[in-house]
Amino acid sequence: MGESFGAWTMGSDAALMDFVSSVNIACGFHAGDATVIRKTVETAINKGVKIGAHPSFPDLQGFGRREMKLSAGEIFDIVLYQVAALKGVCEAFGAKLNHVKPHGALYNTAAKNAEISASIAEAVKKIDAELIFYGLSGSCLISEAEKIGLRTASEVFADRTYTADGTLTPRTEPNALISDSKQAIAQVLEMIFEQKVTATNGEKVALKAEIICIHGDGAKALEFAKLIHAELKKCGIRIA
Repeated sequence: MGESFGAWTMGSDAALMDFVSSVNIACGFHAGDATVIRKTVETAINKGVKIGAHPSFPDLQGFGRREMKLSAGEIFDIVLYQVAALKGVCEAFGAKLNHVKPHGALYNTAAKNAEISASIAEAVKKIDAELIFYGLSGSCLISEAEKIGLRTASEVFADRTYTADGTLTPRTEPNALISDSKQAIAQVLEMIFEQKVTATNGEKVALKAEIICIHGDGAKALEFAKLIHAELKKCGIRIA
């Protein structure tokens, strides 16, 4: 959420908030600016959804989806800065920051790199040890956060495919994104009820599904959110 600049309009962000329980708000390093952050936080408060910080590499041109070679100390600093900013905006309007989820290339790099994951987790804990740490199911993000006592939430994806090692298919590959709503719903239900996902090679991969991500910038984000929300309710699953 909040991945625009300047004259932010209610648009799809506000509409999406009717179908989700929590949002990840850009902190200005890959998208968003002071005005957009404030307006997105206010909208989330009004919609009654939990607010999370979405820190990234400092990569506006690449939307945070290009890997950058930063030291562990530099990663600690950029995460500390971004999360602190979002937390401050929340508190200015009487809200509480609920969680942190790294964005884009920072998320994917950390998922496979324990040192980077540890740096991110340490920054989060330094700001508030009560924050929930969102990370890719089965990845270093989860294991490193748990090592230092952070509460974690294992994340799975409705709109991305998986490789046989349980990581997301790189966006550079043609089958990385899921654009068909039936495929998205089927994958979500498989992950929830079986705690497995069918990888692109057909192999079943075990995972832990506690939260479901839908990318807000996806072409069918709102459609997916509505359909998945309805399907989960039909199956008796409470979204909270």
